[in-house]
Parts: sequence; structure tokens; C-alpha cells
Amino acid sequence: MELIDQKTKSIMEGCKDRARAAGLRFNDETLEYIVTNRDLLDLTPKYMIPTLYDYWVHDVEVLKERGRYELYPHNPYETVINTRPAISFYNDNNPDWMNVMIFYHVLGHIDFFQNNSYFEHTWDNDFSGQALADKRLIANLRSIHGRWVDYVIEFARGLDNIVGYFSELTRKDPGPERSWSDAVDYYFDVFLQDVKKVTTAEYMKELKRYNESAKEHGAKTDSAFFSDVRKRNPEFDSMFQKYRKDKAPPSVDLLQFLLEHSPFLNKGENGWMKSVIEIVRKTSLFFQPQIRTKIMNEGWASYWHENLFLSDERIRGHEVDFARTHSGVAALQRVGLNPYALGMRMFEYVEELGDKGKHSLAYRRLKDRVARKEFDTGEGTGRNLIFQVRTTLCDHLFIDSFIDQDFVDKHKLFVAGRRLNQQRGAWEYYVKSRSADQYRQMVLDTLYHPPYITVRRDGGGDGSLYLEHHFEGKPLVNEFIANVMLGVEYLWGGGVKLETSEVVSISSAGKTYTGKIPASERGEEKPEIKWRRVVYTMENRKLSKKEV
Repeated sequence: MELIDQKTKSIMEGCKDRARAAGLRFNDETLEYIVTNRDLLDLTPKYMIPTLYDYWVHDVEVLKERGRYELYPHNPYETVINTRPAISFYNDNNPDWMNVMIFYHVLGHIDFFQNNSYFEHTWDNDFSGQALADKRLIANLRSIHGRWVDYVIEFARGLDNIVGYFSELTRKDPGPERSWSDAVDYYFDVFLQDVKKVTTAEYMKELKRYNESAKEHGAKTDSAFFSDVRKRNPEFDSMFQKYRKDKAPPSVDLLQFLLEHSPFLNKGENGWMKSVIEIVRKTSLFFQPQIRTKIMNEGWASYWHENLFLSDERIRGHEVDFARTHSGVAALQRVGLNPYALGMRMFEYVEELGDKGKHSLAYRRLKDRVARKEFDTGEGTGRNLIFQVRTTLCDHLFIDSFIDQDFVDKHKLFVAGRRLNQQRGAWEYYVKSRSADQYRQMVLDTLYHPPYITVRRDGGGDGSLYLEHHFEGKPLVNEFIANVMLGVEYLWGGGVKLETSEVVSISSAGKTYTGKIPASERGEEKPEIKWRRVVYTMENRKLSKKEV
């Protein structure tokens, strides 16, 4: 692995100038490396972060990828990571004309990383440098505690898909600042109305007094106002503190809860484990936005590499080569989902909506098919609209907002069904639906959606940790429950209970099954599923289950 040469770097700098002229925004400093296929295979299990901590699963994945590569050799073109500065890797087999295309693709990714609001908590720190410090810390802990470090990593990684990503975003961006405190909310919304039960006249009198105090004291309003409240109501402070404690929502971040409340982890001799768990948690939080913006991110990069590459005079004579390579990346599949292709066409569609004024209430109210097709106000704001979308949305909102019937019809999209042809003994695919609602739901069903699990504060009544899975129509993967709960039991230092939902029976085509429906007997209608609540208990490394 080595830095690109000065000739290739000058090509990249030229691409930056053209990208900025088109409206992309990104930091000046970037690092580009030339790597071999072997380098890419070694980096992939570490999410392309060379400084990520060492872990035995990474080594296993490297061996798997090498075996797969020997059977199916291929040349990955590039990859880019969201660090400060942004680092990108390019295959040493890429010709110059292809690097121009790939540079534009990478710059699209960097623009997305540095401007999409879902990445906001990654903007202030250099994750590559932090990962190196974490790697050194874990290596030092291994020299002291040996294999126990890997046990703690494994137990923590069993939970790192349910870290509190959105609470982290809320903490980073709390929204518009308020000119009043929580004490004011409690005083007027709860204390006066529910505790004191004052009359309307008395309530309005207190409100007027607060407004007058705000005019007189400005930033010191609370201190002046509540000094008088405390004289008349000495119980106010204790009641307010109790209210805040009771109102505090339960943490949805199980790793964070364990770090703060685990009796086992908070023992002095186990403090080193908290450092390891925090590293796993921080790493997961860093990658959460990339999982939630896969379609948008790849679509945005593909949109720009196509638009900027075709207008770049440096690629004259390579248009056919570009068409062949680009079609392999951005071709719409008839069956399955290509995030590059879908995302790129959605951005093109959004741009068309803005240019023709179709992103408006007037257009949405139109029912006539011909009128909708011919609608064009000449607004010409498509480019601004796609930049707004790039800044504010994630995959779920992007798909929910812009996959409509017009988009599905334009690209002749459909939901494919699969059925067993019993005569031929083979599966066959068919067009199941061309409805935008069903196509949209099919795409939404492919998105990352970890289970929603919280800690029940009242516990299991016996000092055990009680976890509640808030059921959203998808059961937990049964084969993982035992190992994950075993890890939680170790990190908690006691028994663990997990309340979740499981399938009782499935009815299809007039028959009821207690397990999966045999492929040969699956009907076309949606099967009816009956659920029940159960509680798994892990105690002394033994798992049991009972119905609620």
C-alpha cells in the first residue's frame, strides 16, 4: 500500500475543482492510496480502517475472502472511509481514465459524509487516529489479561447493533435553544395545575409574574423568579427533582446501561473491561449512519461520477469503456436490489421533480394521468432540491418520500414473486405486482432495522437484568439468543431475563404449521401468524424459557 504518485494526484485535484464548481462541498485535505487486491481483502473485514483494533473474527473473514477470491477473482475498483482527512483506496490495476471516474465517485461519497446530517456526530473527530489509540490500548490489555480481552470484545459485539445511535444524534444536535428551563415547564405544567390545582386566575397571575421577571432580569430570570417560589413552596425543589428522575426515559443503549449500572463491571478489578466495551460501542456508533444511508450514499456518488465524468474532456476516447464499466455498476436489476442503480435513479427523479415544479402540492393533487405527465412549471430548482435531500434524509425517509407510482412506472419496476414449478422441479420468478406501495415496502423491508430492546427499570425482582424486546413484527433470531444472553450475564454479573415475541403457529392455504411452511405448500396469500410473549432466562450459564 502506497500513496498515489504526483501525476495521479494532479488528476484528483482537477476532479476536485470540477466537483466544487458543480456544487459539491468537502474538505481540501484527502489521502489516496494505491493498493493490491490482497490489501483490499485484508482491509475489508476491518471496514477499510487500517488502524482498527485486532480481533480474531477479522482474521477468519480475511481467510474466507481469500478463498472466495481464488475461486472468483475480481478487481474491486475503490473504497473510501469517513475519516479526517478522508482516505480512499484504489486498485493498482485501474487505468488513468478509470481513476477519473472513480475519483468523482469518491468525491461524491466524501461530500455525502461531510454534509449529511446523519453523520454529524462523526464530523469533529478523526476516527482513524482514535482507532489507532484504541488498538494500542487493547493490545496493552491483551498483554495483561490475555484471552479475557477477546471474550469481552465478543460479548460486547453481540450487542453493538442496538447502540443508541439516535440518542447520540439528539445529544449532538438538541434542536432550537429554549429561553426557559425544565423547572419552568414543571412549575407551570405540573406543579401549579396538578399539585397545587390553582384556579385559572391564579395561574394567569403567575404567568404574568414570570413574564415581568423575564423582562427585568433577562438571563437571570429563573434565579429571581424561583427564589420567591421557594419561599412560598419549600417543597418545590424536592418535588421537581423527583419528577425529573421519574420522567427520565429508560436507556435504549444496553451497552451504555451496562457501563453505568453493572455491579460486575463497576468492581475495581474489572474497570479495564469498561474501556474495551466503550471502544466497541464507539466503533459501532461511527458506522451506524453508513448502514442507514447505503442507498442514498451510493446513489449520490453514482449520480455525480456519471454527470462529472461525461463532461470531463480528459476522458475523450474512453466513452465506450466508461459505458461498459458504468453499466456494470448502475444497471437496474429485474430481480433483487442494486443500491447504486436505485439510488442514482431516485436522485435523477428528484431533480426532475424540482426542475418541473412537481415537488409541489398542486402536482400531488392532480389525478389525471395525462395532466401529470405534461405538468411542467419550468421551476428549474432540481439541483437545489437534490442537495437538500442529500443533507437531511436517510434511506428510510428517502424511499418513503420519493418512490411513488410515477417513479415505478418510469423505470418499469415491479415486485418479483417466486414459486415452485412442481412439474419441472425448479423455482420460477414472475411479476407479482407493479404497485408503488408494494415496491416501496419491498425496498423498505431490505433496510437495516435492529431490534428495539430496553432495560426495564423495575428489574426482574430478584436483582436480575430484565430486558424487554418491543415487538415490531419481526422476531429475534432464535439461534443467537443463547450466546448473546450468556455474554450479557457475564457483563452484568448476574441473571438476565429477556421478554420477546415468538411464533406459535403459521396458517397458510387452510393448513396450520408449528414451524416453517414447506416450500411446496406455500400459497400466494400472506400467511397468518400467531404470536406469544415469552421470557428467556439465563442463570448460571443455563438458558430456560417460559410463556408470559
